[in-house]
Amino acid sequence: MNFTHLEAFFAVVKMGSVTAASEHLHVSQPALTREIRELEERFGVVLFDRLPRGMKPTEAGVLLAQFAAQIFTLANSAENAVGEFAEVLRGDLRLAASRTIGVYFLPKILDTFRRLYPGVTIDLAVTNTEQVEETLLTQERQVGFIEGTYDIALFDAVLIGHDEIIPVVSPSNSLYAKGSVSAAEIGCGELVVREAGSGSRAVVEQSYAQHGLVLAPKLYVGSTEAIKQLLLLGNAVAWISQRSIAEELANGSLVKLAVTDLKIERDFTMIWRKSRGLSPSAGAFRTLVKKMLY
Repeated sequence: MNFTHLEAFFAVVKMGSVTAASEHLHVSQPALTREIRELEERFGVVLFDRLPRGMKPTEAGVLLAQFAAQIFTLANSAENAVGEFAEVLRGDLRLAASRTIGVYFLPKILDTFRRLYPGVTIDLAVTNTEQVEETLLTQERQVGFIEGTYDIALFDAVLIGHDEIIPVVSPSNSLYAKGSVSAAEIGCGELVVREAGSGSRAVVEQSYAQHGLVLAPKLYVGSTEAIKQLLLLGNAVAWISQRSIAEELANGSLVKLAVTDLKIERDFTMIWRKSRGLSPSAGAFRTLVKKMLY
């Protein structure tokens, strides 16, 4: 079976008649009729019922049309994917980012990229750092953005920024009334932290361990926004990204605790899998990130 026969057949199915299909394909009606007849001879079945007004696929024709739809969809996808390597004008760009970076850091860069390359469709997964790395290793995503450390044996990387993790409470919280507190008091208070796999949580845990401090969270929550809501209720305390809490700090609904003995900082990093060539769109995005941040 060749694509010319199949294309002629599928055009008649979609258009409903040889006349309409021939106009759609810009070929003569006799040539199109010949293509279909050769395809029927190839299979040894009748693919259309010839009606006074148009053509209706037989049961065999309906079955072939279902496969033809899949074949041409796959062919178009292959053409787009391979064509992307000729020029960054189209294609799909699949990214993954930790929640802090995805929500508070990347939107401006994504908007700029879309203006430069309107033919590229972007799919950004916002998740935790551990899952970002997993999607790159399984090749579900091309470029990732994480907080904290990464495995240098598995990923190439570019440092794209820094962040401070600060202790935050409501102004009504008793810890704030004290004026200054120790990291140990926070670690044993009504502490809320992110879920396992979170870059924020890992950095806080590492910092406490390095200073020989106890960290005993009372609640684990997989959302920075949910943690904010808990803080606003007045009882909770959390180590949270300064970038993610900027609006609340500015309007005074949440406040930073004065901690006497611990400062927690981390890196923001763009990573991609070692020894894996990036597509032109992924390469262009990486270049844009570096250009906008350096």
